Amino acid sequence: MMIQDQFSAVTLLITHYNRSRSLERLLQTFATQQIVFGDIVVSDDGSKLEHLDYLKAISDQYNFRLVTTPINKGLGNNINKGQDAVQTPFTLYVQEDFDPFLGYKQHLKNALDIMIDRNDMDIVRFYAYFKYPYLKPFRAGFSEMVFKIWYPGYRKFHCYSDHPHLRRSNFLQKFGRYREGIKGDRTEFLMAMSFLKNKGKGMFYEDYKGLFDQRNSNDEPSTMTLTRSDFRQSSNPLISVVRALYRNVKHSYDYLVTPKIK
Repeated sequence: MMIQDQFSAVTLLITHYNRSRSLERLLQTFATQQIVFGDIVVSDDGSKLEHLDYLKAISDQYNFRLVTTPINKGLGNNINKGQDAVQTPFTLYVQEDFDPFLGYKQHLKNALDIMIDRNDMDIVRFYAYFKYPYLKPFRAGFSEMVFKIWYPGYRKFHCYSDHPHLRRSNFLQKFGRYREGIKGDRTEFLMAMSFLKNKGKGMFYEDYKGLFDQRNSNDEPSTMTLTRSDFRQSSNPLISVVRALYRNVKHSYDYLVTPKIK
């Protein structure tokens, strides 16, 4: 399969909620780096009218398709309806508050080449809050994530993440749809469990803060952290140890009881 340098086989899927200026900055960054996609889909989660009007005003300039919903339905619905609109073999999924650093184009090409060469790969991850603990070096700075239930630590369960990644567009068929009607963190975690139970495989870029910048301006701050408990965010050493032990036990249980996609 021949893929053009300008990523004609890739759709850029951006999920958006009330951060139209951040989304415009992301699109401008791709344009500045001359990264041209086969298609761009912006999936909006019931933003305020002023943000929707602004998205419509810039849609022709950046040549994207806007998929909307009349009310806020949460992260799961927003990703599902956005992915449903994708018509290319590959999807680059990015939330609106991430910007690619200069030089990202070559890394995206490397990731796409890996996906083409390795039919068993479902995703290639470009960003993370922590390094995946079990990696098998592959090439161009990417390593294959290796999961075994008996490996120590809870971070082994986080092969999948909603952070920027390239994936095959049949992702929902293989791993199921994102759970709707629940908090975003839980939606992400349940997909991570489904990814593992259904034998998902992926690559991880080892310089995991070197390709994308997560930018939260004062004008358009992230709202995700406002929903997280003090226990989850505390840096107290004792709480950190207790939290790690708790997560390993709980994640192991969740993994064992999560059903596989038929």
